[in-house]
Amino acid sequence: MNKLPIQKRKQIVQLLVGGNSLRATSRIVDVSVNTVTKLLIDVGKACQKFHDEKVVNVNAQRVQCDEIWSFVGMKQKTADRNGIDEMGIGDVWTWTGLDADSKLIVSWYVGNRDAYSANEFMQDVASRLSNRVQLTTDGFKPYLKAVENAFDGEIDFAQLVKIYGQPEGNSNERKYSPAECTGAEKKIIEGRPDEAFISTSYVERQNLTMRMHMRRFTRLTNAFSKKVENHCYAIALHFVYYNFCKVHKSLRVTPAMEAKLMSRPMTIEDIVNLAPIEAPKTRGKYKTKGAE
Repeated sequence: MNKLPIQKRKQIVQLLVGGNSLRATSRIVDVSVNTVTKLLIDVGKACQKFHDEKVVNVNAQRVQCDEIWSFVGMKQKTADRNGIDEMGIGDVWTWTGLDADSKLIVSWYVGNRDAYSANEFMQDVASRLSNRVQLTTDGFKPYLKAVENAFDGEIDFAQLVKIYGQPEGNSNERKYSPAECTGAEKKIIEGRPDEAFISTSYVERQNLTMRMHMRRFTRLTNAFSKKVENHCYAIALHFVYYNFCKVHKSLRVTPAMEAKLMSRPMTIEDIVNLAPIEAPKTRGKYKTKGAE
C-alpha cells in the first residue's frame, strides 16, 4: 500500500465515489481487495478530519435533516433471530443535515434511530452554524428534545409529518415497493418558520445521491458493510467528494463553493493527498556505511 502509485490511488478513489464496491474496484484496478480497503480506511479517516476542520461557521438560512437506513454485517431481524446483540451489527442509520440553498452537507452522524443519536447529531449541526436558521425535520419525536437542547430556543423549527399508505399491487410487488405518501402535515414547533420553506425535499433527494454513490447503500445489495468503522469511512469519503469535488448540476459550482467555504473545486488527487503516505517498513536489520 505504501508504494501504490498516485494514479492507482486516484483510480481507486474515483471508482469508490462512483458507486463501485470494494471487490469490483479491486478487479478493475488489478489490486487486492485488502489494498482497496486499506486506502479507503486511510482516506476515510483523513476525510473525517477534513470535514471537521472545513465545515464550520456555515452561514445557512434553511437546514433540512433526515435519516437514511442501511445495515452492517446483517439486517437487524437476522441479528435478532440469531441472538446477536453486538454494537455495530444490524441496522444502522445515517443522519444528515443539508443547507437547502448551497446543498452543502453541514453535518452527518452514524448511529441508531433513537434519542441519543438525535441529540448527538443535533449538537453537531448547531456547532457548525454561524447564525439562526430555519430547521425542518421529519416527524421523528426525539428531534423535539434534541433541537431544544442543541439550539436553546435560537431556532425557527418545524416538522413535516408525512402520512404513508400501502402501495398498490399484489403482495409480491408490495414487498419491494416503498410505502406510498398519501399526504403531509406541517407542524410549527418553535420560533417563526416560513411555511413556504417547511420541506425536506432536498435532503431526501440527497438520500438517492448516497445510494447511487455508495455501493453499500444500494437496496437489496450483497455489498453491505462488514464493519461499522469502514461504513463510516466510506460515508466520510462520499461527503467530502460531494461537498468539495462534485459540481452541482443546478448551482454549477460545488456545494462548498456556494457556501463560501472554498474558492475552487477539489480534485480526486486532492482527496487522495489528504491521507499521508507512511514510510515503507524496514524489513530485517542492516548497518549503513559508517555505522558502528
